[in-house]
Amino acid sequence: MPGPTSLKSTARRAGFVYLLILFLAPLNLIYFPSVFIVPGNATATALKITSGELLYRAGIFLGLLDSIAFLFLVSCLYELFKEVDRARARLMVLLVAVGVAVSIVNLLNLIAPLILLSGADFLAVFTKPQLDALALGFLRLRSNGNNVAMAFWALWLFPFGLLVIKSGFIPKLLGSLLIVGGFAYLAVSFTSIVFPAYRPVVDRIALPFYAIGELAMIFWLLVIGVKAQELKPPTDADSTKSAHFD
Repeated sequence: MPGPTSLKSTARRAGFVYLLILFLAPLNLIYFPSVFIVPGNATATALKITSGELLYRAGIFLGLLDSIAFLFLVSCLYELFKEVDRARARLMVLLVAVGVAVSIVNLLNLIAPLILLSGADFLAVFTKPQLDALALGFLRLRSNGNNVAMAFWALWLFPFGLLVIKSGFIPKLLGSLLIVGGFAYLAVSFTSIVFPAYRPVVDRIALPFYAIGELAMIFWLLVIGVKAQELKPPTDADSTKSAHFD
């Protein structure tokens, strides 16, 4: 069973990776689309991509790095919480893994415009306006794919929040805020898929709810870590449950 020093070290690693994701995610999801996508103008969008191809490719790489960092984060969190509730910790890992898989596959929609706008001989059957329109279409598909991935960004916060509440070494309030954030992400994901016209309104309302919990958790993990105490030994019921899942 990990001691206080080990728990603090794991918490700090998780906080650092979480902070890295906090930096990468807005670049991947907000900044780069705003740089390259001209809404409703396929020709202008295609011109921005071809004239800034290196930066565009860097954006794809940062998206991949963001997904990899997410896997490292949940790995650290699993080490931190596995003695609290192994089943919930595994569920947390599973939900993150599925969300990361969706995000990585969705990156292919960013690669497609590079192929379509490459000027390759096999694309000669298409006109330039058609290729530009297809490129913008893939970028829109990527945006909608993010709405699907967001459902998993929401769902993993539920077992995460419950683990925090049960842990005893991180304030229960932070766990509650994470769960509230999960509902906020779900609301945005649902609205984006079912009622897309209302996405901006729901996004503005939900932003404080999913931001405050994760920001507070990052701060706590980095600055405070965990209380200097060992986890309580698992009960017989917990041991039986863990053995069942093992």
